[in-house]
Amino acid sequence: MKLSQTVVSTTKSLNHKSHSTTIVTNLSPMQKGLVTVGVIISLILLFAIVHLSNWIQGSLFIIGLLLGATLLYARFGFTSAFRRLVSVGNVQGLQAHMLMFAVSTTLFAIILSTGFSLTGIAPHGYVSPVGISVIFGAFLFGIGMQLGNGCASGTLYNLGGGSSSMILTLIAFIAGSTLGAYHLPFWNNTPALPPISLAETTGLGYFGAWLIQMVAFIAIYLITIQVAKKKNPPIMKPLPTTTGWKKVLRGSWPLFTAAIVLAVLNALVLTVRGNPWGITSAFALWGGKFLNTVGVDVSSWGYFAGPNGQALKNTVLADSTSVLNFGIILGAFIAASFQGTFKPKKIKIGIAGAAILGGLLMGYGSRLAFGCNIGAYFGGISSFSIHGWVWAIMAMLGTFVALYIRPLFGLKVPSSKDSFC
Repeated sequence: MKLSQTVVSTTKSLNHKSHSTTIVTNLSPMQKGLVTVGVIISLILLFAIVHLSNWIQGSLFIIGLLLGATLLYARFGFTSAFRRLVSVGNVQGLQAHMLMFAVSTTLFAIILSTGFSLTGIAPHGYVSPVGISVIFGAFLFGIGMQLGNGCASGTLYNLGGGSSSMILTLIAFIAGSTLGAYHLPFWNNTPALPPISLAETTGLGYFGAWLIQMVAFIAIYLITIQVAKKKNPPIMKPLPTTTGWKKVLRGSWPLFTAAIVLAVLNALVLTVRGNPWGITSAFALWGGKFLNTVGVDVSSWGYFAGPNGQALKNTVLADSTSVLNFGIILGAFIAASFQGTFKPKKIKIGIAGAAILGGLLMGYGSRLAFGCNIGAYFGGISSFSIHGWVWAIMAMLGTFVALYIRPLFGLKVPSSKDSFC
């Protein structure tokens, strides 16, 4: 009773015009046993990765742990940011994205222009064609992430954080991604412009492209301020945190802090493996490996020609994206255990249906769109690729459509009358 009264009184005293995403209050007890289990599993997996592959893969696994913890501690959302913006005009999530992009774009510009690498692997950004496949795929992904209640990164970190429905979302995600890989040759033959890099294709160079994108980020940020003033939307519900150094492992992190950390970690991935952070290519690989074990020859598919085909023959611990994904799940699990919030719940039928449909749409859409909210949106825009901007627009349109579908599955849509969203 005392705890609930403290939370209520503290929340009421919070100024609703404030953009604070955390609030100091009492925290749930740390789940020490689960923390120990998570750390032990992580150490065992790290040893296996290094033993079966190399230290580069081991380093990526550690980065994955940090990515998962960062996402969990701030509940950093791509899905929720789009949903809040489209439904009620809440701009806090999108503002965090703009800060994240400002930092990542700056770091990517330096890395890509100088060829800087920590491992000797030449860095290359994610620059993909812009065409029917990206437009349709990103639109499907936008719908899917709102039904699945999580994007690619959200599915992984929420799964690690104890969200039961994400098990269904992930399985369906893998299935959809595998089906998308099977159909990809068809979509690759649809009309499309060649890959367009603001830095290389236009002749602007990395400084010119950096300058243009920084102006765009600042302009979008200023527009969001005006949107917030006009709509006066409910703010994000603040996450519980504490004071001092305890907040690093026990409390929640401010959204802007996580935005900066994610940008730095993405740049670190680029310098280690030569490509930015990605998630969904691993899902197609996992699906392909499963089909191989049940007698389906996926090596004949166009998607699995070249490096993707070689990955089928190797251990999954040699796949850098898979290793990052494992790290994200475990990093989020450890972070949730530190916070005492790892508490899986029963899955309602409506949520289960939405999770499966959302996962299928995200998996299929991500293959068509050359990535998800991480590979196409975060990685694409940071790499100065036009397809990243197109992805953002189409995923936003998909989100708009999904707002009319969510209630059919019993999923809530933010309302302007809400105190928080």
